[in-house]
Amino acid sequence: MEAFKEHVGLAAPLNRLNVDTDQIIPKQFLKRIERTGFGQFLFYDWRFHDNGDPNPDFVLNDARYQEASILVAGANFGCGSSREHAPWALQQYGFKAVIAPSFADIFRNNCYKNGLLPIALPDDVTADLMEQIEAQEGYRLMIDLEAQQVVQPDGTAHPFEIGDFEKHCLLNGLDEIGWTLQFDEQISAYEGRIGT
Repeated sequence: MEAFKEHVGLAAPLNRLNVDTDQIIPKQFLKRIERTGFGQFLFYDWRFHDNGDPNPDFVLNDARYQEASILVAGANFGCGSSREHAPWALQQYGFKAVIAPSFADIFRNNCYKNGLLPIALPDDVTADLMEQIEAQEGYRLMIDLEAQQVVQPDGTAHPFEIGDFEKHCLLNGLDEIGWTLQFDEQISAYEGRIGT
């Protein structure tokens, strides 16, 4: 897993509440046996019309946001089913972080396990960020995980909370298996003592 320390990126606004995982990655695309190739199907039912043509009214089809790596969304992002494919799709599309007032618990945990940073900021802050993103083309945010801050172009900083374990894993690029392997010597010594 890639380490996440600091990221500066173009922000895109998704001004919708209760974005569920079936909208993030619709169920018909979950048949793949690999963990790759999901980015092209991100928000598929919103990004495309029934005939497959891009929907020009959907925010991610706007040329302004083609290189966006930070998504700013409404409350209760990632609700619905527990599919781990949702953070995979967001990452593979190019997002490094999602900022919203709140996240569904399972989605948030799946993000941490896969190196995607979910950042909860107050409703008024996310609403203000969306307004500024829409008003200023090329609006970029800086995310400093070590300092636990989201910094706007004018220098305004917004602190965010993250658990110590999740922060350690993201900063060091460790998933749960990688974290466990840090203790390989101790595990081997223990196995030697119990005779396995």
